[in-house]
Amino acid sequence: MGSLDSAAGSGSYKRAAAPAPVPRAPAGGGGAARRPGVRSRLARFVLVDKVDFLQWIGTAAAFFLVTILVYTFLPGSVVVENPTMQLPSRRASGGWGRGGTEAVLPRGLGGLENGEGLTFEPTRLRDKWARERSQDAQSLAELGRPVKRVGARKPRLALVFGDLSPDAMQLQMISVASVLEAMGYEMKVFSFEDGPCSSIWSTIGIPVEILPVDTKLLTSIDWLDYDGMLVNSIEARPVFSSLLQEPFKSVPVIWTVHETSLAHCIREYKSSGMTQILGGWQEVFSRANVIVFPNYILPVMYAAFDSGNYFVIPGSPAPAFQADRFIAKNYDKDVRISLSLGPRDFVIAMVGSQFSYDGLLMEEALVLQAVGPLLQQYPSENSTQTELKVRILTGNQTDKHRIALEAIALNVGFSRGAVEHVAVEDTDNLLAIANLVIYCSCLDEQSFPSVLVEAMILEKLVIAPDLGMITKYIDDGINGLLFPRKNIAMLSQVLLQVVSNGELSDLGKNIASVGKARAKDLMASEAIEGYAVLLENVIKFPSETLTPLTAGEIPLPLKQEWKWHLFEDVKHLYNVNESLADCKMLKKMDWHRNRKNDPHSITPKIDETFSAIAWKEERANRIMSAKMKLEEEYLKERSDQPRGTWEEVYRNVKRVDRMKNELHERDEKELERTGQPLCIYEPFYGEGTWPFLHQSSLYRGIGLSSKGRRFGADDIDASSRLPLLNSGYYRDILGEFGAFFALANRIDRIHKNSWIGFQSWRVTARKANLSKNAESAMLEAIQTQKHGDAFYFWVSCFGGFSKDVWLAA
Repeated sequence: MGSLDSAAGSGSYKRAAAPAPVPRAPAGGGGAARRPGVRSRLARFVLVDKVDFLQWIGTAAAFFLVTILVYTFLPGSVVVENPTMQLPSRRASGGWGRGGTEAVLPRGLGGLENGEGLTFEPTRLRDKWARERSQDAQSLAELGRPVKRVGARKPRLALVFGDLSPDAMQLQMISVASVLEAMGYEMKVFSFEDGPCSSIWSTIGIPVEILPVDTKLLTSIDWLDYDGMLVNSIEARPVFSSLLQEPFKSVPVIWTVHETSLAHCIREYKSSGMTQILGGWQEVFSRANVIVFPNYILPVMYAAFDSGNYFVIPGSPAPAFQADRFIAKNYDKDVRISLSLGPRDFVIAMVGSQFSYDGLLMEEALVLQAVGPLLQQYPSENSTQTELKVRILTGNQTDKHRIALEAIALNVGFSRGAVEHVAVEDTDNLLAIANLVIYCSCLDEQSFPSVLVEAMILEKLVIAPDLGMITKYIDDGINGLLFPRKNIAMLSQVLLQVVSNGELSDLGKNIASVGKARAKDLMASEAIEGYAVLLENVIKFPSETLTPLTAGEIPLPLKQEWKWHLFEDVKHLYNVNESLADCKMLKKMDWHRNRKNDPHSITPKIDETFSAIAWKEERANRIMSAKMKLEEEYLKERSDQPRGTWEEVYRNVKRVDRMKNELHERDEKELERTGQPLCIYEPFYGEGTWPFLHQSSLYRGIGLSSKGRRFGADDIDASSRLPLLNSGYYRDILGEFGAFFALANRIDRIHKNSWIGFQSWRVTARKANLSKNAESAMLEAIQTQKHGDAFYFWVSCFGGFSKDVWLAA
């Protein structure tokens, strides 16, 4: 090895000559004789200058202490961890969903660094749309000639709501519907509850119908009359009870979900083992062709129900509604007291991204340091004057985060209590009393933050980093101020321009005023055009419809603003407690609480409003079933036991089975129908058509599929009489004519009446079916042979007449 002497005494990093090898001394005095020399070298190395050595030790200790503090309290500058909320694409294996919605993380990392962002990409939907466009283009190319569409009617859309109360969703959809109507769509509004917005829909020429819900949660509307449906809010879930059944499974459905209440209940459902509820919501979310969210945080919150059909259309008037509500309240004094603020304090609100990531603490610390120079304008020793207070809006705050930020604030120069955190629930209160708002997050997201929209509408000066999604809507010095995200220290110069003598300068007030004027309709054009593009991709218009305008052909003035003028008379009726409004539908489903309170309960106690089970009828059916079972047991005991060979026993058993089938068809209605001259058959397909079928003995259903037959009814299974109907292709081609052919096949075994009639369930859905008076008149004409052998056709009279017209031919 090299000598300590040569290494210590040289004072440079040059390589010294190697010393001559020293022979190994024998154990004994040789080793002792060598120690003094070594000790002298160590003494010369260590005791060159005691003062410099002690300073070096102190500097090293301070450096290691600072390093430990940085690693302990500021992990965002060194360590990169995963986001606190899992993204849909990260659940590809396992869980309730099947993936399909990708969230791309930069550079393949498992987390986020400063300035990096999350990207939501509906890859499965886009791939599906691209594949369908390619197939359509290929089909047209195979024809070899252009195809011209000759439409006879406008494309029809159904808009479904839970209620018609004046809220942000109603304003958005009324604005969207106005543009869609100008594009050539024909629409009708359906709602489960009436409200003040009913008159607004009528004003723009769109009819409104209040949906009645029958005892099996199936709405009495023929959704096949519409080319597509726009369902809004989770309160409209009952409409899916019919959309999940045939023949309505093929109707395109776009479901807009803007509530967070259901997302907060998912964890509770999982922890309580309520798999039936979760399975029901998963089935409903999977039924919709597209689930639309107004922001990019909701797809993460609803990741448990993701089946690859999530889509985001950013832009909503909800922040404007929130701001108008607080402007109308005007209780600034009470809010300041609740946030520990004085009446004359200058308040800076620091807001950030809705996503949690490690670099957030570092960004907050840098922004606080940039705010520090403003402290010179506020003499803290005089408590009667204006003080500078900073309130930081935070979500899931940890104790380590709070302690670190307090230490940073004290180090910057803030007094204790001048910098505090505010919960997300107090967002509206904080923005209402703040003098200016700083967006401190440098996370590059895909849409403009809604918290900044609300702040601008409240006429607050907004200062934000020059991120791509912010510079798209904020012009520096016009409706807001920007600072470079890679040099947050420049924020100090921006603040000194708009804050003078402890107050907001005239320049800052002018910028805030311009921001308020622009923010009310911010992102309105993107949202309206987004729905138009979505309809183009989801709905396949039949040949009899006229082609509507494309999204690119929408006139610019139509999509630039929300229809605020239509809400001037009803805006004051907006529900103040929005959280209660969001949970209104979930509170009706309080049967999960009954199950939670009763651990021994096997079947959940469903609330009557949503179960809609006729308990009296159910009880009567159970009693009747018990009596029939008891009678069958008595008959079984009295019947002769079969004796003979196995072949004879087999033949007897088969004969008994056939007799049971024949006796099963002859129920009370069948017996009543035997003495009637006429039987009207109603072809149907699927459980969705049950509300439109008659229950009287004059009518009899004939199902095109064996799966959708009514329980306990004497419906005819057309597929068993005509096996061709088991094929979906031929069933769709033949339609109701398949039922006619099935009846014609050995009709004498089914039809025992002199006359036969047919009526489609869709006629009943349009309320154009035979009335009671027409039924009586037709039976009388048949019995009296008024027209002899004839064909009878009936139609409903329009123009105010309440009776039907039937014709004989």
